[in-house]
Amino acid sequence: MSEDQEAGRRRVEEELRQLRSRMSVPDVDGPTMAERVLAQLIAEHVPTPVPQPPSRRERLRGWLRMHRARIGAALAGLLVVAVLTPPVRAAVADWLNFGGVAVRHDPSAPVPTPSPVPGCGQGLTVDDAARKAGFEPMLPTELNGQPTAAVSGDRKVISLCWRAADGSVIRLDQMKARIDPIFWKTTRAPYTHVTVPGAGEGQWIPEPHKLRIDLLGPDDKPYATTVRTAGPTLLWEKTGNGLTLRLEGIDLQDRAVEVAASVR
Repeated sequence: MSEDQEAGRRRVEEELRQLRSRMSVPDVDGPTMAERVLAQLIAEHVPTPVPQPPSRRERLRGWLRMHRARIGAALAGLLVVAVLTPPVRAAVADWLNFGGVAVRHDPSAPVPTPSPVPGCGQGLTVDDAARKAGFEPMLPTELNGQPTAAVSGDRKVISLCWRAADGSVIRLDQMKARIDPIFWKTTRAPYTHVTVPGAGEGQWIPEPHKLRIDLLGPDDKPYATTVRTAGPTLLWEKTGNGLTLRLEGIDLQDRAVEVAASVR
């Protein structure tokens, strides 16, 4: 190893030690991740081969390559430590992506102003909605009467609405399960895992919460957004047909699950 290479190696090690001394990283099972990364870098240091004799520019380029690689490795180690830190793990766990619906539990979120469940203003029949959206919606036998229907502007969501004598609305939204969310929910109260008999796993959100709906274009990018307060809501996926369903307007969990189990 040439004197220039040896001097470059020592500078890198010294800079990494200084970087470590300015950081406060929690311990994870003994030595910190940063310490293990630094130890491995020092123990496994392999000089970058350069032509002999190297020019001044080539020596500088080789030193910069080593510098970037080792700083990048140290930062990667610190990122792993951050992910393993309990507060970060908790924040990640508080996000749920459920077949096109993303739910975030945030106890610090502002209390939303309650609002009534919106009806299906288009007044379509179920058959009209099916033709427009390109898939057949499912109906709960526990709800009496024929619902009115609506289809989202991007034709990805069918909504069915039942209006009670007091004017309140029960709304059932249906869409083909997908990875990219269309519905974004932020709730102060933790959601509850439930099992919908004959359907599969679901999530119950017991309190009013913020709801954002993104309408997606052919490229799956949002082109219109609606934000409102949603009431208690049951989310579930219907096993076998790839639909995600969202039931709003029933305040009791047991009754909501009963209605969901009757969807055919």
